[in-house]
Amino acid sequence: MKLNSAIAAALLATGVYADDASKVESTESSSSVAVEVPTFTPTTIKAPFLEQFTAGWEKRWKPSHAKKDTKGQEEEWAYIGEWAVEEPYQYKGIEGDEGLVVKNAAAHHAISAKFPKKIDPKGKDLVVQYEVKLQKGLDCGGAYLKLLRDTKALHQDEFSNTTPYVIMFGPDKCGATNKVHFIFNHKNPKTGEYEEKHLSAAPTASIQKTTELYTLIVRPNNTFTVKRGGDIVRDGSLFDQFSPAVNPEKEIDDPNDKKPEDWVDEARIADPDAKKPEDWDEDAPFEIIDEDATKPEDWLEDEPLTVPDPEAQKPEDWDDEEDGDWVPPTVPNPKCADVSGCGPWSKPMKKNPEYKGKWTAPYIDNPAYKGVWAPRKIKNPNYFEDKHPANFEPMGAIGFELWTMQNDILFDNIYIGHSVEEAEKFANETFFKKSAVEKALEDAEKPKTEDKPKSPSDLKFLDDPVLYVKEKLDLFITIAANDPIQAIKFVPEVPTAIGGLLVTIVALVGIFTMGGSAPEAVKKAGTDAKEKVKDAKEKTAEAVSTGAENVKAEVNKRTTRSS
Repeated sequence: MKLNSAIAAALLATGVYADDASKVESTESSSSVAVEVPTFTPTTIKAPFLEQFTAGWEKRWKPSHAKKDTKGQEEEWAYIGEWAVEEPYQYKGIEGDEGLVVKNAAAHHAISAKFPKKIDPKGKDLVVQYEVKLQKGLDCGGAYLKLLRDTKALHQDEFSNTTPYVIMFGPDKCGATNKVHFIFNHKNPKTGEYEEKHLSAAPTASIQKTTELYTLIVRPNNTFTVKRGGDIVRDGSLFDQFSPAVNPEKEIDDPNDKKPEDWVDEARIADPDAKKPEDWDEDAPFEIIDEDATKPEDWLEDEPLTVPDPEAQKPEDWDDEEDGDWVPPTVPNPKCADVSGCGPWSKPMKKNPEYKGKWTAPYIDNPAYKGVWAPRKIKNPNYFEDKHPANFEPMGAIGFELWTMQNDILFDNIYIGHSVEEAEKFANETFFKKSAVEKALEDAEKPKTEDKPKSPSDLKFLDDPVLYVKEKLDLFITIAANDPIQAIKFVPEVPTAIGGLLVTIVALVGIFTMGGSAPEAVKKAGTDAKEKVKDAKEKTAEAVSTGAENVKAEVNKRTTRSS
């Protein structure tokens, strides 16, 4: 017992030294790690429209001063929301990289920029790509863009919710609604009217404070792809994944066809020939008294269910003349708690075996049934077939027309063009470069959660010194009972502590037997012993890896017992 205590003390000293050393290494490594933020460099990529909000952006982008069309509403809304171009304050991924920022919460914002030349996507890939940074998150609001139809009436000062657009694309969230919109306006070739086609089961938007990249690709073969952060989240065909559908049905129900009065559409009916059995008693009760029941032997028939509360006291301000006689409140009778019951006993009720309830005739197949009636089909007079819905109309401008409860939404690195490869190259220069930095900055802010040790070998001395010593010593003794050599290999801390303890004992013996300072012979013996301990420690450490596999089963047992 005394030896175990001495070894434990030596392990404490060894553990403190080892943990101090690891702490220094950890501090040195963490202090050397720093997030390197790159500096903004304008891209050299060319596109029909490419915006990084560099110098002169005010000449391209103009806020709207129009009033929002609110038909059917008494209130009148104006686009009073302000815009600015500035660097992000939340997780800055590139130094000097500025973006267009929504400055006001709970306000209507509208701003647009005309394209140098109209963009006609007919017969080409159309690629729409831009970054969104929700610096304050997003509880309710939009962060989508609109590609506006190129018309003579397209005036930036009058840009509003009624301005005709070709495509609306981007995130939108409010309450349970959270989606990435892809809506395109489709022109009916027969009537010339436009109808919005909404992507069904739209993918969810990424609500985070780091930058997110949204990409839309529409191809001449009428297929599309939606990407978020460079990953495909939705793709398919313009023909079958939008509501309402691009092309109407060839046939429709005849609006003039009416169901005949004698049409029978009841598949089953009550059997008209069925008769109630003579022995069917509709008046029999559901429950009857159980005549076979007997009173339990421990039933206290003379005991009431409740008794006056013995601990209740008459209030000091109680006036018998005004309030009447005071009666203490009642509580459940404690004598009834451990018996079958108290008070007058009566036989319980049981289910009546003769009960049948109200009789009804069984159902049979209706011999007059003709099936479910449906009006006849006729040719759709408004039918048309658009084989190329991807041939969108020419676009003359881009605009953000938004309402949001959160401000400081930042837009940047907008690409509108026809090259998927160039858009990806642009994303590599901008989004993916800043994204890695932003995520590193975000991770640096998260609280560090250290993993709990899975086995004694994962324990750290400073986390719990007592547990550290106990587990190491118990593990050593358990393994040594079967194989001392493997115990030394797998738990080198114990033999190291024993060696240190022996050196200390030798030195102390020399000092107390010789008196004063230790003679040269004792000092030399102590020095030699230290060297041997050091050599043994190095050898045992080297043997840990080779001996670990042999004692893996034993360690698993110890881990299970300790957890």
